[in-house]
Amino acid sequence: MIDTHTHLFTEEFDNDRYEMVNRAIEAGVTKLFMPNIDVSSLPSLKKMCGEYKGVCYPMIGLHPTEVREDYKSQLDILEKELANNSDYIAIGEVGLDLYWDSTFKDEQIDAFHTQIGWAIDSDLPIIIHSRAASNELYNTLLPYKSTKLSGIFHSFVGDKAEAERLMEFPNFLFGINGVVTFKKSTLPEVLEDIPLSRIVLETDSPYLAPVPYRGKRNESSYIIDIAKKLSLIYDTPLNDISSITDDNALRLFKKVSGVL
Repeated sequence: MIDTHTHLFTEEFDNDRYEMVNRAIEAGVTKLFMPNIDVSSLPSLKKMCGEYKGVCYPMIGLHPTEVREDYKSQLDILEKELANNSDYIAIGEVGLDLYWDSTFKDEQIDAFHTQIGWAIDSDLPIIIHSRAASNELYNTLLPYKSTKLSGIFHSFVGDKAEAERLMEFPNFLFGINGVVTFKKSTLPEVLEDIPLSRIVLETDSPYLAPVPYRGKRNESSYIIDIAKKLSLIYDTPLNDISSITDDNALRLFKKVSGVL
């Protein structure tokens, strides 16, 4: 299995990072894709991916909650890093987050457009974080609908109407994580309208641990519990869930599959 979204390089794993990676490998996780947060997170991201080449793969981007007054200087640094380092497999995670604070809404949209440009210019997929910004996300992406832009709607938890709108973007997949296992989640019903060919697995570790670990620190080895839930939802054998979602991920992440 491929965990397409995990933050194993963050401080939550400082005490047992390497044990946790080994647990993931023992659980059948073959690849770990790691989205960046901001300029300050780059050193730990690069260090971990350097130590686990062939297992851990880095992305580069500025998370929307980190977009503040200095966002343009951060983007300048990240853009130079992207130009000088060929290891990055995607632009991410980027997007819009208006859940806690909309003070920098315009700056978030501007930063999002800038990083979409990076993705198109470098022919890399883009990993999109969206929270409390459904309409803003759709309107920002609409001008790129007929371009080669591709990516993942990370941690998708929208309703059927939102899923229908996002399905309009044919080069995008839906990242499904532990939320799908939550008792009150409506995601299982929404997934009835999203084909398995548009799904990838993710944990978003250390956040959103699936049942039976809900409320605890999440880790990549728990991805098996997400796959098991999808097996029930799609009435598909677990091995097929793993192989189909892996194929979907590798089709998108061309650098990992060797296409790019």
